[in-house]
Amino acid sequence: MFSQSFRSWKFDLDVKYGAYSYLCDRPEGPYANLIYDRLVSALAGQLLQRPIPDNFVGGINGDAYQQARTTFSNNFVSRVSIPGYLTGKTITLFSGQVVPVITPQLRGLYAWHTEILVENAIATAPEEEITRLRDALTGFLDRIFFDLRNLGTTSADRALNYAATNAFQTTSVLRQATGQGMQLDTINVERSPFCRMDSDCWDVRLTFFDPDNNRRARRVYRFTIDVSDIMPVTVGDVRSWPIS
Repeated sequence: MFSQSFRSWKFDLDVKYGAYSYLCDRPEGPYANLIYDRLVSALAGQLLQRPIPDNFVGGINGDAYQQARTTFSNNFVSRVSIPGYLTGKTITLFSGQVVPVITPQLRGLYAWHTEILVENAIATAPEEEITRLRDALTGFLDRIFFDLRNLGTTSADRALNYAATNAFQTTSVLRQATGQGMQLDTINVERSPFCRMDSDCWDVRLTFFDPDNNRRARRVYRFTIDVSDIMPVTVGDVRSWPIS
């Protein structure tokens, strides 16, 4: 019998500044124990030391250093995705902050280390493209994490956030664009004019430009994401065309 005591969890959108918070209510349903275990694992990963830097100088030998670096790098958690439904309730914390309450769901509940996500996404790329793709994908993720960060409460925000977590699809776009000497310019989300019944589809448009030739046409890559379910899905193929 599962007898673990459940607790509520508080999540900060920006841990450093505490910009916005959610309160994750006690997991419910037949998968409550699995949800709780994943939350505990994510918290444990975030409490680890950050990966040991390459230029670390200390009193440990080379083998011990490599083992320590691998352990921390493989288990450290830098980002989490917490899917759920807004309950309509709010709770006032001891600090006086009023935060909304969500009911967490198992599907889409993930924790990852951004550097490892990037390395896995570009693992199949040719050796000569690795550095370029790593820089491009890291820049794309940082753009969404820091410049375009949002509360994830609207359909458009959810589509944008899913584009960030689905790094493998984004890598194929970045590989084509950067291979042509282009750089990411803008990221836009707009409602898709075509969608299947009872769905909520949004087009994520990545626009690239040539930094060395401002007379060259820009290029748009568009992929459609359906966010009608708790777990968004990509619909159709990635489309691309030049624009002036």
